[in-house]
Amino acid sequence: MAKARTFYYCRECGYQSSSWLGKCPSCGKWNTFDEEVVERETSVAAAKKKGSSQGSAPKLIHQVTYSETQRMPTHCAEFDRVLGGGVVPGSLLLIGGEPGIGKSTLLLQTALSITDRKVLYVSGEESEEQIKMRADRVTANGQYSTQSSQMYVVSETSMERIFEHIVNVEPDLLIVDSIQTVSTESIESSSGSISQIRECTTQFQRYAKESGVPVLLVGHITKDGTLAGPKVMEHIVDAVLQFEGDRNYGFRILRSLKNRFGSTAEIGIFEMRGSGLCEVSNPSELLLAHRDEQLSGAAVAATLEGVRPMFIEVQSLVSTAVYGTPQRNANGFDMRRMNMLLAVLEKRCGFKLGAKDVFLNIAGGLRVNDPAMDLAVGCSILSSNVDLPIPPRYCFAAELGLSGEVRPVSRVEQRIGEADRLGFEKIFVSKYDAKQIDSSRYKIKIVAVSVIEEAFRELFA
Repeated sequence: MAKARTFYYCRECGYQSSSWLGKCPSCGKWNTFDEEVVERETSVAAAKKKGSSQGSAPKLIHQVTYSETQRMPTHCAEFDRVLGGGVVPGSLLLIGGEPGIGKSTLLLQTALSITDRKVLYVSGEESEEQIKMRADRVTANGQYSTQSSQMYVVSETSMERIFEHIVNVEPDLLIVDSIQTVSTESIESSSGSISQIRECTTQFQRYAKESGVPVLLVGHITKDGTLAGPKVMEHIVDAVLQFEGDRNYGFRILRSLKNRFGSTAEIGIFEMRGSGLCEVSNPSELLLAHRDEQLSGAAVAATLEGVRPMFIEVQSLVSTAVYGTPQRNANGFDMRRMNMLLAVLEKRCGFKLGAKDVFLNIAGGLRVNDPAMDLAVGCSILSSNVDLPIPPRYCFAAELGLSGEVRPVSRVEQRIGEADRLGFEKIFVSKYDAKQIDSSRYKIKIVAVSVIEEAFRELFA
């Protein structure tokens, strides 16, 4: 017989305890235990049956054989880039992001574009009529056709009913939106709880591995930006994708936080429009489309998002502190790193920035963590401080050290090649990178600097 018992689970790591604990013994986090009512099977027959099950026998590593699996293309170049070439059969994927960022739209467009396979789209948040209305909206641009698509839709939250629909439809791809709305009758707790999310994710994993049908799950995130639910859920799935962007701008970035079948260095870039998500194959041309006028405080950084070069405009404003205490604000850039760069500029270049307000903004609403942004940020701040513009056809790709030295960055030849293709006239790099570069291959002039003072003299001499 099944007996309902109460357990406490850590929402960070999934540690189970029979009583509430202030600090988790497993991960060391405080106040992370939530009470869950779990139905456990305690019969002796079930225990004997579980113990007598036959498992796979160990093999020597050279005895293990495998065959190259054919990936399922999503017909979306940016999505396939992040996945590593397509969806692997039998894989379990988790896509997270803020509400309204476009997770459901991305998966709906993916399901509509796959016309040669049957797709089952299970939604626990929208009705079938709402899904049809959104499908008509995203197909208005003529990219897809709802008539030729083999996409089945159903609005369901019961795990048992979902598997009944799976047996009837026999899909080649399963999409569940979202995992927080699905619940199973074997656990006596509400949907979205830690035990429900863990159990439902495990059942979808078992189904994907046994049937070879890939499963795409949509996951909610918390106010801290992490995926809602137990941390063990991220260990269960094969890939974790993060869909992010600023609602005030149209750009969306799909990042791979975990991928067992590909690289986590690739990203996909989309633009949100009225007709849905559109792929952006060359984001640099869009981000730098409005750089006709020469204004102080603007510099272009040659960054890398994954393995893709991207040229982003850095905007700075330096003014006298009116209220006594200087203000510091950075949008799209690490605030602590900006303070470090300000200290370097004041110490090495002699500019008194401690009594001035400094505001920094990354154009396009993007957030960049590439260290190669340092030189562009420093030159942008100096440009605003002296009120002299940087020529719009100049770009920067180097890191700044605490002593003011210009340090080398990775894949500098790829950055220079992209700058040359976009028509830039000069690119400022570290002299250590310039030693390994054949400048005769490029039309762009490569300026090698060793310290920040050299870059300042080259720009404003």
